[in-house]
Amino acid sequence: MVTVVSLSVGLLGRRLGGLLSWPWAASCSSVCSAVRRLSLDKSPFTPPKRPLNAYLHYVVEQQRVLFKQSSDLKMVEKTKWIAQAWRQLTADQKQPYEIAANDGKLKYKEELAAFKAKLTPAQLAGLKEERRQKLAKRRTMRQKRKLTMLGKPKRPRTAFNIFMAEHFDEAKGATSQAKLKNLQDEWHQLSGSQKQLYTQLAEDDKIRYQNEIKSWEEQMVETGHEDVIRVKQRRRVQRLLRTKAKPNKTILKVVSTTKTSKPPATSSTTKAVKSMKKAEE
Repeated sequence: MVTVVSLSVGLLGRRLGGLLSWPWAASCSSVCSAVRRLSLDKSPFTPPKRPLNAYLHYVVEQQRVLFKQSSDLKMVEKTKWIAQAWRQLTADQKQPYEIAANDGKLKYKEELAAFKAKLTPAQLAGLKEERRQKLAKRRTMRQKRKLTMLGKPKRPRTAFNIFMAEHFDEAKGATSQAKLKNLQDEWHQLSGSQKQLYTQLAEDDKIRYQNEIKSWEEQMVETGHEDVIRVKQRRRVQRLLRTKAKPNKTILKVVSTTKTSKPPATSSTTKAVKSMKKAEE
């Protein structure tokens, strides 16, 4: 028993040593994620992997072909070439990949049902919560990409952010973290008068953001992208647009009333008509 345990510890140590010797091992997050993957692969509670769709089956196949034919191509070029080739395939040519995708779905459902049958209610609840968090994170990333495409103005910078951007290049330190630490120390050592310049720049940037975000929100409502604005801001912009449209309607009503109304009769005209009637009698 001791021998088995020692062998397992030695194997894990060699794997960790290999991980730490990789070029990207300087990043703690990369090493930690790799260790987590090693632990998950051996865990009995690891859920089955989701199946590939028809397009991804085609991608895997074509990547092998391209690697043999032209291994010097970059990944971006390979991806563009494969996507273009996929769009040019006919329905009959895509059918084998769709069949493979359907078979993968059926196999995944069977494996997922067998996996869930082994879990306790608490483990099932944890699995659902993990999936909910993943979906929420995916929605957040998709929303950020959409806001970037729609040109949402950047949020205003703080006084320290402006100071850091101005002095980051010449800051002391071999790494970004070291430079940031030194800049924080320098910022705390500045006097109030020295910080006043950056505080004023931050106030100006705040005014810039307020003006740009108001214009951008109005543009989003007018172009039918109300979903990217918060409900409170959406109502404010809609009220503002209705207020801007009201003066035009009022002018039209006044003009139409002026055209259709008859001028009121004057008192002298009324007296003349009465005198004529009396003369006729």
